Amino acid sequence: MKVSPSEPFQLIYSLYQHEYLGYLFESFVVQLDEKGRLSFRHQNISSKNAAEFSSVMDEQDFELIKIMDSMQQEEVIRKHHKKKVKPDEFFLKIYDRDKGNEEVQRQIEVYLERRRAKVLDLMGGKELYEMGNDGEPAWRRIEVCDEKATVLFHFRRNEDNTHYFPTLKHKGEKVEFMQRGAYIICKQPAWMVVEGKLLSFEKEVDGNKLKPFLHKKFIVIPKKVEDTYYRKFVSQLVASFDVYAKGFDIKTESYTPVPVLSFSELAETSKTPLSLFDDPGGGVATAQEKDISSGKILFNLTFRYGPYTYKADNGQAVSVSVDKKGDQYTFHRVRRNLEAERSTLEQLRNLGWEFRNAKYTAPKTHAFALLSLHRSQLEEQGVVFEQSNKGEKKYFLGDSSIDIEVRENIDWFDIYAVVRFGEFEIPFTELRKLILKGKAEITLPNKEIAVIPENWFTEYSELFAFMEEGENKDGDFALKKHHLSLVKDLENGNLARVSMSRKLERLRDFEKIEDAEMPKHFKGELRPYQKAGFNWMSFLNKYHFGGCLADDMGLGKTVQTLALLQAQKEQGAENATLLIMPTSLIYNWEREASRFTPELKVFVYTGTNRVKDIEQFQQYDLILTSYGIVRLDADILEKYYFNYIILDESQAIKNPTSNIAKAVRRLASRQRLILTGTPLENSTMDLWSQMNFINPGLLGNQSFFRNEFLNPIEKKKNEEKTQKLYSIIKPFILRRHKSQVATELPPKVENVQFCDMTEEQAKLYEEIKNDYRDQILHHMESGSLRENQFLLLQGLTKLRQVANHPVMVQEDYTGKSGKMDDVMHMLRNAIREDHKILIFSQFVKHLKLLGEQLKEDGYEYAYLDGSTKNRQQEVERFQEDDSLRLFLISLKAGGLGLNLTQADYVFLLDPWWNPAIEAQAVDRAHRIGQANKVFTYKFIARNTVEEKILKLQAKKIQLASDLITTEESFVKNLTKEHIISLLD
Repeated sequence: MKVSPSEPFQLIYSLYQHEYLGYLFESFVVQLDEKGRLSFRHQNISSKNAAEFSSVMDEQDFELIKIMDSMQQEEVIRKHHKKKVKPDEFFLKIYDRDKGNEEVQRQIEVYLERRRAKVLDLMGGKELYEMGNDGEPAWRRIEVCDEKATVLFHFRRNEDNTHYFPTLKHKGEKVEFMQRGAYIICKQPAWMVVEGKLLSFEKEVDGNKLKPFLHKKFIVIPKKVEDTYYRKFVSQLVASFDVYAKGFDIKTESYTPVPVLSFSELAETSKTPLSLFDDPGGGVATAQEKDISSGKILFNLTFRYGPYTYKADNGQAVSVSVDKKGDQYTFHRVRRNLEAERSTLEQLRNLGWEFRNAKYTAPKTHAFALLSLHRSQLEEQGVVFEQSNKGEKKYFLGDSSIDIEVRENIDWFDIYAVVRFGEFEIPFTELRKLILKGKAEITLPNKEIAVIPENWFTEYSELFAFMEEGENKDGDFALKKHHLSLVKDLENGNLARVSMSRKLERLRDFEKIEDAEMPKHFKGELRPYQKAGFNWMSFLNKYHFGGCLADDMGLGKTVQTLALLQAQKEQGAENATLLIMPTSLIYNWEREASRFTPELKVFVYTGTNRVKDIEQFQQYDLILTSYGIVRLDADILEKYYFNYIILDESQAIKNPTSNIAKAVRRLASRQRLILTGTPLENSTMDLWSQMNFINPGLLGNQSFFRNEFLNPIEKKKNEEKTQKLYSIIKPFILRRHKSQVATELPPKVENVQFCDMTEEQAKLYEEIKNDYRDQILHHMESGSLRENQFLLLQGLTKLRQVANHPVMVQEDYTGKSGKMDDVMHMLRNAIREDHKILIFSQFVKHLKLLGEQLKEDGYEYAYLDGSTKNRQQEVERFQEDDSLRLFLISLKAGGLGLNLTQADYVFLLDPWWNPAIEAQAVDRAHRIGQANKVFTYKFIARNTVEEKILKLQAKKIQLASDLITTEESFVKNLTKEHIISLLD
């Protein structure tokens, strides 16, 4: 029966009991008669049609209706069953007495209880009714009481048993509810309807504690279970609620809390500390070995209240302990000062004690650093320290010091050091061995145990790992000169006294490197920043250092390198240089060499018919070849001593265990150089592999690098380690951004184009999102999400595909895509204005769909994805054919070797996790030689995961900016909060 909004009406809420789901609510509008009374004309409303009746509604009503919608049986079934199913079939299956699914029942109950509590909290001031058996929504009115009721629990102990029952009061009057038809709507917390009144309770009592007494006056506890019942159940009630007892005593006690910080050693592999004369052997400990061998300290925080002790994480305002003497029970009710406890815990956390659940476990070095720093201060404030294992060890708590001096020699640095613990001087050789093996303890001559300071591990571990046995008579150590940044950092941090020539120091700031003379036969002119790069490479050559030129794409790494090779020829280099690259770039190098360095004799060593004779190299200055050829011909190429070995797109050797990485490391040369726009793509280990190629040993061996840099940076987000790594590699890696140097480039105009999904598209998106969200949240709650990364990736990928076009996940989808419509509209406008457009997508299927639409509209386009064989032909078509306006490119396939300066529009159909990859796509058009402004349009489906990717992108590129490169491992680093946000 429809209700007319134009005539007087009233909004009411109706309570009814579902056969399986318990108490539910529905919202109705009821037409009023001429006297303003509720008539029989009523209409059920939901969020879909509530706006029609908004004249009598406030924000609270809209929220109530939304929650009630989510409680209806159809929505409950949809939330807890993947496939469509009839209600009767679902309930009979799930709630079958013998074969029912108790886990699903529990999930449904939790789901509904949360919503019942929300509805009841919002019901104040609203019209609530019981629904009649005939479905009449306003059968009997329920008064929603604002003032909360109180509960008093009674215990009467007799000789044979104990009687237990509650009494209720509301507004000072006793509420008779037993055997009066009262019923409990919500259990967590309890809401009860009694004699037409809806009551809630102070202290949020659990409805299960009241439910038994709806139909009985008391519960009998037999004598034989009395002790267990008193200790497990009654003590909880005494702590949380008002209790009247007869037959036992309840004593309330107050004390001043005393914080107690106790510490003990956790079990470790060996509890015997190394003496000064133990030799742990060579090598570097793994991270796991370090944790085991150094040991850990467990701190426990408790609070003493008189004779009682409570854990810091037990946050009850009242704690109860049960004492039995003879046959008499006494409940000791201790009021705790939770504010004082929280203040103590917060102070400890602010000082670096990372307590969780009243416990804090720290590596022994860090634990003793905290004890040394804060013990006196905390004791003055009343904290009591206790060592749980007194007598086992006596720890040295005195002063320790290390004094290091570094002196520059001809080809290395000499290292001198003195180490002291109190009055004892420790041999530096022994200390170095202990730190490299991750051993934190030393037994001093007086039998005390000294714990090596934590900062020595962090500040000197790289130095100790990179040092080699020196040639000094006094037996100290030496350090290769390519570790000059490490030496300079020691000096800047006042960690060592350093003697170093000013000339060598200049390498840390390439802009101050002395100007190198340009080769006479170089054709062309280097821009100022390119000349600075040439100077830098010339300086590296002079000091026999390898280097990585990592300028942004399009800034001229090729021309700078050719200038260096021309200079090498004019300086009398006797052997040829080997330049290794992806096959697709060989022609470009050959063409650029003929343009800028025509004097260089260039030989292309590729093809199945190549002559495998290294003697022919001697006739040339520059040998061009591919990574594939080097992998095949490593046995031949390693016999020739090259002047330079240069790797272009050197990320090809990012995996140090790959065959190509092993092959290039076998080759011999006087100097090494690598060129790349992305020295790091997936892991920090990419960087190690390339740096180790140009300057072997610069970052230690692979195991050391993984433990000291990769794991701390990637797993723990350790910024200090990131900065330390950057400091080491800084002199040997040169990167300039276009925004810094390429002033001749036109400005880029970047736009985000938001698109609305169609109604059908949005509905499918919500269904898939809710399905995956429930699964993922379940895994998060069970702690198994990391083992189910595939589920997260699958879900996010499907959502992104639906946001593009639902056909990508549902082939029988016949509706439209809001984004596709917007893209086509803008493409038509751009084509009409004679623009040339690059269109990128990560999904090949998305490009295919767009291509089909373009064909239907009569538009021709070039196309490139990973399976395209005539790659160069497609590029040339787009560059040279003025009538060809569109180029569809998959994001991955468009990463290398493309120079598309004819384009002035770039469309990004879908955002990718790593904004550096998107930037690389834009750079296909925004390069040196581009004469037009480049307009970029990033298409984002509104209210989808795409929009949230934009917000996350800026937060997930810290690794890229810190290590002057890019980072691909976005998804694996998502936090719980990020995941929830993406699926919200």
